Amino acid sequence: MAQELSEEQIQQALQGISVPPQPQIMVDLQMEQLMPDPDLKAIAKLISQDPGLSGALLKLVNSPHFALPSRVVSILQAVNLLGCNTVINLINAQSIRGEMNDQTIVTLNRFWDTAQDVALTCLTLAKRIGYEPADEAYALGLFHNSGIPLMLKRFPEYMNVLEEAYAAAGDECRIVDTENRILNTNHAVVGYYTARSWRLPEHICEAIANHHNVQAVFSGPADEKPQLRTLLAILKASEHLCSCYRVLGNQADDFEWQGIQTQVLEHLRFSEYDFEIFRESVRELGIG
Repeated sequence: MAQELSEEQIQQALQGISVPPQPQIMVDLQMEQLMPDPDLKAIAKLISQDPGLSGALLKLVNSPHFALPSRVVSILQAVNLLGCNTVINLINAQSIRGEMNDQTIVTLNRFWDTAQDVALTCLTLAKRIGYEPADEAYALGLFHNSGIPLMLKRFPEYMNVLEEAYAAAGDECRIVDTENRILNTNHAVVGYYTARSWRLPEHICEAIANHHNVQAVFSGPADEKPQLRTLLAILKASEHLCSCYRVLGNQADDFEWQGIQTQVLEHLRFSEYDFEIFRESVRELGIG
């Protein structure tokens, strides 16, 4: 039996960091909840496409209100645990928080589009290499850049800084180094604290914190932090396949990938040919 929470309880549980939800998904969710018998699977599928809504949902289900024995990362599991009325209350609470002007929506479309594509590619790649649970890879893909909308809220010219960071990326300069130099913080650190506020598992939070620090993670002993390495390898390959360097960084080439490609493919046990075959299979799924 799902435990129902009121809107007041939900607002209290969601205090803190908030990533704005995607307007079109909010519209689709509002339509679904108006149906005589709302479909929880359909609602879960819509929520799973949006980092802000998914984060709020997981923060709520992993809160002390429910006292679960282990942390939930599956959106469908979270929806089933919360029940229809609580999920609808959550959606309504987030819609109040999510009012944005048109320019902000246009800018954030770059973030929303890549989040969905990277999450689906991570899920596909995790299944391809046999990583379990694959839901964790999906969650990492969905949430890894959750710091971006928060950086944009704090620094209106942030996307220009991010483009500069992607342009300067290489062996001697990480994307986050440019952000740190100009802004004294970066989206990976902000994303880490966002993920922790959503009560995501610690190893997912650690992967978010290190997703532009792959060379350092892979430079240690081969048997050190195998789970972190695998999650980062899945994520960085997926980011490259989804052209984050172009959509977010406005670059024609993926300079970061050039420095980590060999390490990532070796860890995934992919040859360059294997990777190209996987690229085609992702395209056939309509991702990216």
